[in-house]
Amino acid sequence: MANLDDEIAAFNGMKAELEAKHSGEWVVIHGQALAGTFHSFQQAANLAIKNFGRGPYLIRQVGVASVPMPVSVLFSLPNETG
Repeated sequence: MANLDDEIAAFNGMKAELEAKHSGEWVVIHGQALAGTFHSFQQAANLAIKNFGRGPYLIRQVGVASVPMPVSVLFSLPNETG
């Protein structure tokens, strides 16, 4: 099973191509592969949670410096109806 360091390394390995094709978009990296590109963090998070549960997976905005977030930062999770 991959860990977050593996997902970060995979993102860094595909960073140039992602910046050329998906600058400003959000990506999900899981299993060291690109799982999808999205226009919002919430869309990326919804896919990641639905498909990969607790992870590990990496959600990152392409072309933007990463910002460390405390564990206490929460976002709304999708509910059963939508």
